[in-house]
Amino acid sequence: MSAMPATDPTRSKPLRLWPGITAVIVQWVCWFVVPIVRPDLAVYGMLGGAIFGLITVVWWLFFSRAPWLDRIGAAVLMIAAVIAIRPFVDRSIENAGQGNLMYVYSLPLFGLAIVLWALAAARLPTAPRRAALAVAILLASGMLALVRTGGITGDARSDLHWRWTPTPEELLLAQAGNEVARHAAAPAAAAPAPPVATPPAATPPAAAPPEAKPTPAPEKAATPAPSGASPAAAPAKEKPTAAARPAIWPGFRGPNRDSAVRGVQIETDWRKSPPIELWRRKIGPGWSSFAIDGNLIYTQEQRGDDEIVSCYNLATGAPVWMHRDTARFFESNGGPGPRATPTVVNGRVYTQGATGIVNALDAATGAVVWSRNASADTSVENPGWGFAGSPLVIDDVVIVAASGRLVGYELSTGKPRWLGPKGGAGYSSPHLITVDGVPQVVLLRGSRTISVAPADGTLLWEHVWQPGVSIVQPGVSEDGDLLITSGDAMGGQGMRRLAIARGANGWTAEERWTSRGLKPYFNDFVVHKGHAYGFDGSILGCVDLKDGARKWKGGRYGNGQLMLLPDEDLLLVTTEDGELALVKATPDEFVEIAKVPALEGKTWNHPALAGDVLLVRNGEEMAAFRLPLAHAAERTIQ
Repeated sequence: MSAMPATDPTRSKPLRLWPGITAVIVQWVCWFVVPIVRPDLAVYGMLGGAIFGLITVVWWLFFSRAPWLDRIGAAVLMIAAVIAIRPFVDRSIENAGQGNLMYVYSLPLFGLAIVLWALAAARLPTAPRRAALAVAILLASGMLALVRTGGITGDARSDLHWRWTPTPEELLLAQAGNEVARHAAAPAAAAPAPPVATPPAATPPAAAPPEAKPTPAPEKAATPAPSGASPAAAPAKEKPTAAARPAIWPGFRGPNRDSAVRGVQIETDWRKSPPIELWRRKIGPGWSSFAIDGNLIYTQEQRGDDEIVSCYNLATGAPVWMHRDTARFFESNGGPGPRATPTVVNGRVYTQGATGIVNALDAATGAVVWSRNASADTSVENPGWGFAGSPLVIDDVVIVAASGRLVGYELSTGKPRWLGPKGGAGYSSPHLITVDGVPQVVLLRGSRTISVAPADGTLLWEHVWQPGVSIVQPGVSEDGDLLITSGDAMGGQGMRRLAIARGANGWTAEERWTSRGLKPYFNDFVVHKGHAYGFDGSILGCVDLKDGARKWKGGRYGNGQLMLLPDEDLLLVTTEDGELALVKATPDEFVEIAKVPALEGKTWNHPALAGDVLLVRNGEEMAAFRLPLAHAAERTIQ
């Protein structure tokens, strides 16, 4: 492009525009084209956009040929404008990227503003030219106040919206009102869990009690529900009642926290026999999954200033009860709401909220049994993405991960029984393994993975790896070795296999291999027949557990989740975009068998399966699907 002639006598040469125009074009391509064409490179596109934004600034200051007063004045005005606009931008923009992303967002805006100004106003006299430059910079900074973000995707793409458009949570609050209060006050009995061959019929739900009133968690002492609570929130019995059978899906990732569903085989030709939607319901934001016991399902969500433990009917999706705590956690990447998943055991539901509130609730009514605050009990501050550890019940203790520190509470009273060792941080949940006949609780917490005795929290062993962020659960190989992962701000960094053994001098955790063949970040993996399957960034992958060598990589599912159906060598994948996919869990090659839409919106939540009823949710809605069972025509419906 030819340079425009200068008419201002203060300039002897015309502006050199082509470097600035080129830098701005490349910058906007990095920001908006790269994430569409190569979603897995979106984070590099964002960094590239920031780099070319800086190149634009360098061009303007040193190579544009503009008068020095214009150059310096524009740079000073940019800095002043972005600082001045900060109090007026939406919270989601202000806090994004630990408070730094709004400055990154400003770079393409300012770069574009300067180039457009130079093209339009280069021929103007000095005073109007400089006035136009100031207006262009102020308008560019003002754009930051007109948008909000609904968070980012797993590959760092921002979900930008105009600020005045309502969020899904605001729409839910406006439409739903107090939905549980509209039900009758009789408690709902837990119906038997649906048999595998006969999913729950679409029958009207049992009448539900009113929701429990807000009960802020105490800082130091376990307390019953307040005296002003409704009948549904009255204190429950002191001792957990014995259950006739364990819950079909007791909490995070199923009975063994390994996302493996044994004893179920489904039809895989979804063109002929697709999943059948049983119900669909809007839900508050949060990254919780489900616990399922009988005909009741439990999850966690955010509604306004209340963090909620909610119970719904499995057959219909109708609300049964809600327990509210006055707490709201928010961070810009993931948005508002709880991160952990309820655990249901022996008629009680145990939960941890994103601010550290730990509740024990009656599973049938939502009545408060006891409540604690793990942040206060462990003296651990809330991590950047919120407390995310799902409670683990072992015998008479419920174990909670407050970031990188474990705490064990007495099951019946909530009294703290033990505190785990200090140090480390992370978002993983406590995980029960058994080695040499000895049960132990493993926690990934940054650079240090630890194992403690569940009865008293005694440290059994510790393994040190590279510094990083711990989010996913460990895995266990068929021969008893432990698989751990690590990540950082750029994503997953790899997987390591540990041999855990007890010798004369105590426990040891020795490295067998370390591999970058599979790099889970916040998406859990599964183990099947000597191989691990999971997400390597936004692409599914498989590694051999003998040496960590990659067997295959394929299928772009975003940063979704998956579960294993080992009886038919099958992976059931929930994609980040809300689709359901079937993929062969075999190491020879990647094979996708089927894919159907399921949810709208970003889906990071783990799926849950009760018989042949699949539950999926995200931060906007949840749904139940009946999966077609293999050889269903040959079965006798009971």
